[in-house]
Amino acid sequence: MRFDIFSPYSVIIALLIYLVLALSGTLMGIRGLKFPSGDSILYIALGAGIFILGAHISGMIRTEKPFSPANPRETLLILLVTTGILLQVLNLYLLGGIPLLSGHLKARAVTKIWLLSYIIFLPSVNMLLAAYPRRMHCIPLVLGATLFALTGYRTTVVVILLSGIITIYYSARPSPREIGLLISALAIVTVAVGYIAVKSIEWQTWTLNPLELLLYRAGYTLMVFDRLLEHQGATGGKLLYYTLTGYLHSTDPRAIVGEAVLGYRHSTTSLIFGPPLLDFGLPAMLIQMFMLGLILGFIHRIQMAVNGIFTGLYSIILAHTIIWIETGPTDLVVWLFYMISLISILYVLWRCYPESGSCS
Repeated sequence: MRFDIFSPYSVIIALLIYLVLALSGTLMGIRGLKFPSGDSILYIALGAGIFILGAHISGMIRTEKPFSPANPRETLLILLVTTGILLQVLNLYLLGGIPLLSGHLKARAVTKIWLLSYIIFLPSVNMLLAAYPRRMHCIPLVLGATLFALTGYRTTVVVILLSGIITIYYSARPSPREIGLLISALAIVTVAVGYIAVKSIEWQTWTLNPLELLLYRAGYTLMVFDRLLEHQGATGGKLLYYTLTGYLHSTDPRAIVGEAVLGYRHSTTSLIFGPPLLDFGLPAMLIQMFMLGLILGFIHRIQMAVNGIFTGLYSIILAHTIIWIETGPTDLVVWLFYMISLISILYVLWRCYPESGSCS
């Protein structure tokens, strides 16, 4: 039995790697980065520990294969993937240019068409790879990731590619060498897209090289989190409210983070622990981390038993959670995927534990 590199605990491994990058940038003294306080390390350790507890408790519940869910038809999934790709092509056409190469276009790139494209494309391409693991189905994954990369947002393309790699890992079972190559390619794309997007912002001037920029971004986010600890509860639920309604109000929750912590309105990342602390304090952070660990743990166990579309769903929420390590949980779309996961867990447990006491 091979070691499962994409278990829920991979979130903790990704967190440790991120902290190493952040502290490396601080040690190098990039643009005045400062070391975090002891309180920051304590809060991070506490949040990580609670996440691990949630994931561990999920493993205490029996989830043997209760049924064999039918996968959607391959033609239907291909149609949905194609629809998502065409919507993104339409979005780029209506923008009149490539946002990756223009800060002004990037500011307008996340439209309702973009959102619809993402909601359709991401689940359908992962379900396609999970239910029908053929090499040819990697083509729409790469094509879609390329189109989303052109919008200039690094996190989107990383989620698409990372979730695809996770799905392929479980459905096609590639060799360690192949997985290593895929992860290396993902790292290169991450650095490249982030660097090009930043250099293309007309009103900013950056002299850092791609690696320094990556280290600075991580170190800056950690520094913001350190300062955030002095403002716990300052937003009083605003972040949660605008996370759930931001698309209606065109309000970026991360801009509220910048306003509350830095004193000016600027889209600011604050680690996965930041937003709940800023909204409601330590209890909210502990509840959030426990629930994330619990849900990820359950879905992981279910997809290991059932496979198919559940593998695609697990890959999506795991990839997003890894991205949240930096950006924080301020994305409505991701919470919708988590809600779908929770409903799926309840359904599977209901099928596994009917009144008769046996799986059906």
